Amino acid sequence: MTREELNQEKQQEIFSEQRDEKRKKITIFFFKLSFCIIICFIVFYLYTTFISTKLLSVNEYRIVNNKLPESFNGLKIIHFTDLHYGSTVFIDDIKNLVKEINERSPDIVVFTGDLIDSDYVLNTTEQEKVSKELNKIKANLGKYAVFGEEDEDIFLTIMKQSNFEIINNSYELVYKDDDIPIMLVGIDSSTKKRSNLSDAYKYYSEPSHNSNIFSIALFHEPDNIDNILSQYDSDVYLAGHSHNGTIRLPFIGGMYKYDGAQKYVDHYYKVKTSDFYISSGVGTNGPGFRLFCRPSINFFRVSNK
Repeated sequence: MTREELNQEKQQEIFSEQRDEKRKKITIFFFKLSFCIIICFIVFYLYTTFISTKLLSVNEYRIVNNKLPESFNGLKIIHFTDLHYGSTVFIDDIKNLVKEINERSPDIVVFTGDLIDSDYVLNTTEQEKVSKELNKIKANLGKYAVFGEEDEDIFLTIMKQSNFEIINNSYELVYKDDDIPIMLVGIDSSTKKRSNLSDAYKYYSEPSHNSNIFSIALFHEPDNIDNILSQYDSDVYLAGHSHNGTIRLPFIGGMYKYDGAQKYVDHYYKVKTSDFYISSGVGTNGPGFRLFCRPSINFFRVSNK
């Protein structure tokens, strides 16, 4: 073999080693990249499923309305909704919820539907525990609830055992220190075709009604607001169901939209001259996770000036 042939053979060996080294580096790079992607996916899954669904936040709002009677000035209301027990919410989560509510000493507590997740079978022992914990919620002037689209007979049983008053398609006059009340209007689920506005607002057809009464309307599906506004007026509207979109992205907002929450998804809207608040809820529905949209309850301080 000549020297030139030896040199060519040596060069081929060098090129072969270089190719093998390059392949090795590429293989290592893709292995590291795949590993990082897997880790990121695991972290994302754990965060969206087990962390962001558990970190309950309390959103505080101030409502000022000169129709509020003087005796109610400083009224404290807590609104929670969409517990969906059995989704990402279980008995320890309810205990924490009750603690957060009672620490704020509310005058009125309202719940706007979907107590038990539709895919979860609640046994008798759990039912008793849920009722026992919700019964510990303290409210000076009362606890009130309306149906969501997933609520059936078990909802009635638990809420009654928990001393919540069900005001589906009806109203309740709430008094404090004098004879001037405020009114809570309860409207049943619209997606189940159960809402009846004429019954819910029947107060206004009574001979002795006060046309200037301060009223708060409670209902589950936020898109029902347009139907309500076409016939009646309240000063404050409280709803749930939308979970504020479940996944919220900057400049885009809520990504996941449910039937009954296609138009109204966000936390707050001004409708006519009234305030409309939609809670993100406590549990989860649909995808079973949250992203940049923590579970929450709303805490309102209401004054007349």
